[in-house]
Amino acid sequence: MDVELTYIGGPTALIHFEGLRFLTDPTFDPAPADYPYPAGVLHKNIGPALTPDSLGHIDTVLLSHDHHPDNLDKSGREFLPNAEMVLTTPSGAEHLGGNALGLAPWQSVELRSATNQILRVTATPARHGPAHLDRGPVIGFVLTPLDHPEDSIYFSGDTVWYEGVEEVAARFHIRTALLNLGAAQVEAVGPYHLTMTAEEAVTFARAFPDATIVPLHFEGWAHFSESRSEIDRAFADAGLEDHLHWLVAPASRRL
Repeated sequence: MDVELTYIGGPTALIHFEGLRFLTDPTFDPAPADYPYPAGVLHKNIGPALTPDSLGHIDTVLLSHDHHPDNLDKSGREFLPNAEMVLTTPSGAEHLGGNALGLAPWQSVELRSATNQILRVTATPARHGPAHLDRGPVIGFVLTPLDHPEDSIYFSGDTVWYEGVEEVAARFHIRTALLNLGAAQVEAVGPYHLTMTAEEAVTFARAFPDATIVPLHFEGWAHFSESRSEIDRAFADAGLEDHLHWLVAPASRRL
């Protein structure tokens, strides 16, 4: 398996895999910045490590959802037309138009690279918070090379651990998992978390024993209740620290 990952910040990473270049949840606004919403304000406190014009060609944006600025901010939204394609939720594609294609969970598209490799992109279930207070439609993605499906890559999007994520393990062999962590909390939902906790990431690692876990979306915003230290501690306590691989912006890492 040959995948190169570049951490840009928050939920945003560049994935170079099978001759194709993917960008997750684009957020490029500088920090500090505030984003008012009906129930409060989201505070961004770390800006991106790279600017959109430094990325080069992007084949596909993997956009887990379009309705929260910590996953798609103003600059990220302006960048979308530069990509060949944006894959997102059906409602997100309806809002965005243009090059956006909506996928429901388990729907897929096949992409062909310049070197004639075929990669299947499958939308996966996600739940953005507790069942009774989720924050709207979200999807994750699995990237599967058709010639070696045992080396699939998973991007969780904003989700908690629940049976929909567990089902991914039953359907795919995941070699690399990019997980939006941080246990995000907002006043409108009270004490409930909207993205995976460190303990949920440990549960994920046990369910996906061959996966390298690459944390995303655990810093850069004030509404995260857990940071790298809590994630490191949870994996160490579980004896699974070897499963964790941290990316340091703007460094690339080949796995």
